[in-house]
Amino acid sequence: MISSRPYLVRALYEWIVDNGCTPHLLVDAEYSGVQVPDGFATEGQIVLNVSPSAVRGLEMKNEAVSFEGRFGGVSHSLLIPSPAVMAIYARENGQGMVFETETSPPSGDHPGGAEGEGASKPAGRPSLKVVK
Repeated sequence: MISSRPYLVRALYEWIVDNGCTPHLLVDAEYSGVQVPDGFATEGQIVLNVSPSAVRGLEMKNEAVSFEGRFGGVSHSLLIPSPAVMAIYARENGQGMVFETETSPPSGDHPGGAEGEGASKPAGRPSLKVVK
């Protein structure tokens, strides 16, 4: 089944903007394929203001979020693979959603394993957190 994360991110983004708040993304800056400016991440994470007035060319597709943003007055193109989005929330009140952490995809071909099994299933049950 396709991940629900990109759909939820798009819906919450629209809801936050419609309520006159500022949407922020919390991103795992060390996730494979993430393109953010060097020197702005802290402890492997970066918070990005993705409000319509702060970014240009925002595209929220199933595979990734991409846009142009300014850091230190310099324009940068950013690419955030959907699994790297850790949370989306409103800056003003913290309302939004935190997502379960996903591991980076392996580079190269995925081995089938000795038992012939495909991709491994995540351990444990899914969980949601309330962000206030």
